Amino acid sequence: MTDQPPPPTPSPGSGEPDPSDPSSPAGSPGHAGPPPGWGPGVSPAGPPAGQAGPPPGWDPAQGAWGAAPPPQGWAFPPTGGYPPGSGPYGGQSWYPGPPVGWYPPGYGFDPNDALVTPPGAGIGGWFGRCAGALRRGWRQLVPIMLLTQVLPAAVLSVIALGVDPSAKWAAQAESSPNPVLPDNFAAQLGSLLLVLVGGSLLVGVVQAVGWASGSWVITRQAAGQPASLDSALRYGLRRALGLWAWTLLISLLIGVGVCFCLLPGIYVAFALSMAGPVYLFERHNPIGRSFRMFHDRLGLLLGRVALVALAVIVVSVVSSSLEGVGTSAFGTDPFASPGTAAGVVVVIGITAVLALPAHLAQMVGLLVTYAEQRAHEAPVNSAGLAAELG
Repeated sequence: MTDQPPPPTPSPGSGEPDPSDPSSPAGSPGHAGPPPGWGPGVSPAGPPAGQAGPPPGWDPAQGAWGAAPPPQGWAFPPTGGYPPGSGPYGGQSWYPGPPVGWYPPGYGFDPNDALVTPPGAGIGGWFGRCAGALRRGWRQLVPIMLLTQVLPAAVLSVIALGVDPSAKWAAQAESSPNPVLPDNFAAQLGSLLLVLVGGSLLVGVVQAVGWASGSWVITRQAAGQPASLDSALRYGLRRALGLWAWTLLISLLIGVGVCFCLLPGIYVAFALSMAGPVYLFERHNPIGRSFRMFHDRLGLLLGRVALVALAVIVVSVVSSSLEGVGTSAFGTDPFASPGTAAGVVVVIGITAVLALPAHLAQMVGLLVTYAEQRAHEAPVNSAGLAAELG
């Protein structure tokens, strides 16, 4: 209680709406008062020309119109301010944030990456990145494949042909009315197996150098980093023994699968197709990781690897057939004279070079497929993969 009378209510001045007058805008339902920043000296008629403002009835706290639709002519998002295509963000959309398809540097994923096929790009994106890897790196990849794949395979073929007694055994069996095993059958068979097994192991080490070197070249070039031939071979030598050991174990598993039946062997070969890249980039559990990749995206990986396998099989069959036809022309003992020996070496060398596309397709196709699988798991780009290689 106070003895002071209540303050008199001032009468509305000229041009000011009377709150008690229901016909005035201030007394209308939903009136939220003057907009922020309005005061004496500021015209309440609306914003300046060329600048849009909220019409009556718009409640910025709610962010939506009430039951009634927006007034006719009201557009959302608001127009005005910067003209289209100007301002600090150019032609971007009204909504805040970067435009669709743009990723900040270091985010780890780029839809235009030269090596990593983004999810959803399809087989066309995969083919494009395989072709791009060959186009960028053929000057380094061709010598690497010739030194580490073609040359060792040709040398092993020449040695194996020199110690292979099967042609002589077949000739003796045809000329004898009572075919019997030669007296030195066991020794000759043991020599052949020793050359094939031992030579394959040595060739496998050299081939591992090539796989590691080629993967290093492709990845660094995709990231825009230098990749010289000598640096690539030095990297391949550092990683060759580990890669060869895992490749040997994978070959044994595939062989066991083939012994049970052809289909289990094919399944193991497809399921372990990513083990080599996994070892080079991740350095742990290549067999388990490859199996998980294969089963997580079965259709995608199966299709990519099947295309690679088809290219390798077609080229290998053609070159092997030409080698067989060419060497058979020099008789059962092509090393009996220098002339026939030189001829058979030339034939084997040429057919080995014809198999070069198969080696390139296998290395490039599997590496691009691995990068695509990584993109489905988490954002990744060529620079990150190059850093993983070390």
